[in-house]
Amino acid sequence: MKRILSALFFTAFFLGTASAQEAPYRVVFDLTSRDTLDQRAVLRWINEIHSVNPQAEVEVVMYGKGFEMAMPERSIYIHQVQEAAKDPNVHFRVCAVALKNNKVDASALLKDVQTVPDGIYEIISKQHQGWGYIKVGH
Repeated sequence: MKRILSALFFTAFFLGTASAQEAPYRVVFDLTSRDTLDQRAVLRWINEIHSVNPQAEVEVVMYGKGFEMAMPERSIYIHQVQEAAKDPNVHFRVCAVALKNNKVDASALLKDVQTVPDGIYEIISKQHQGWGYIKVGH
């Protein structure tokens, strides 16, 4: 009886682990800071995620002052953002409200960066779709 229960336990554990590994890897990063350490961190995390799982879907939502990472005239990481944006599973989104509040036109952003009407709502929507959420900080 003990062997049967042990076998059932390990079978259930294995099946549970196998199905958990099949879950899609989708994460949305919340970047509100112009701090270059935060910007460097999110770019590093994107690279680390894709080194483990190239099919992982990653979205960086920038609002507050975070959108400066996607501005060629203000970002020291503009080339890294451009490289990351070439991956079809990586998206950079900037909050239109943040741009308006800071009197910045969307044309000042990299061409591969998209705007969303409301950055906070974008993050909430992703969470409702089952995406993981990470607040960028160092």
